[in-house]
Amino acid sequence: MELSGECKDVLEKTQRIGSVIVESGPWIGFESLGFAGQQFVLEKGEYPRWSTWTSCQSSYNLSSVRPLKVESADHKLHLFENAAFEGRKMEIVDDDVPSLWAHGFQDRVASAKAISGTWVGYTYPGYRGRQYVFEHGDFKHWNAWGATAPQIQSVRRVRDMQWHKRGCYIPPAPAPAPGPGPGPGPAPAPGPGPSPAPPKPKPNPNPNPEPTPKSQIKPQP
Repeated sequence: MELSGECKDVLEKTQRIGSVIVESGPWIGFESLGFAGQQFVLEKGEYPRWSTWTSCQSSYNLSSVRPLKVESADHKLHLFENAAFEGRKMEIVDDDVPSLWAHGFQDRVASAKAISGTWVGYTYPGYRGRQYVFEHGDFKHWNAWGATAPQIQSVRRVRDMQWHKRGCYIPPAPAPAPGPGPGPGPAPAPGPGPSPAPPKPKPNPNPNPEPTPKSQIKPQP
């Protein structure tokens, strides 16, 4: 089955969806008919089994799909602690956040504003759990994005191949391994040695010599 636009009832054309190939996108799939139920973001790429497009183990159905609206290459999202844009606020600009806690924000998100770009939020850190899509617009209550509780713990940008040729989420590159430390420097040149001691005088073998007798000349008679 091939689709180029929205489809409110996929099951009219096939009994079951077991794998998906997205040639251009992104798309959003739904668990139930008429774009209802759990949401699944489908970016450009191949999905050989259901577990590759859902990060939640409780849903096996893909019953309706539609293209996602991605109107800008820039991304800005405001998250609020309380409904109607009240309470603490977190602003995310052109970045993916695998953990709101790590950025000093709680897991309670009751309202949101997608200023630019399209985003997907997850109930658990590391982009796990139920998915909630935030297209451009205001969401005054968590029911507006299809949630039953005000809980989001990670968010990321949805990429469009119009600006990002891979058309999908690009995980951050791992930090490079630290290089080897500098080797030991050259050994210092030896300093000048101590001056040689002056030679000791040789001991006199006869310390108290007797005086040499003088020659005596006797007068002649």
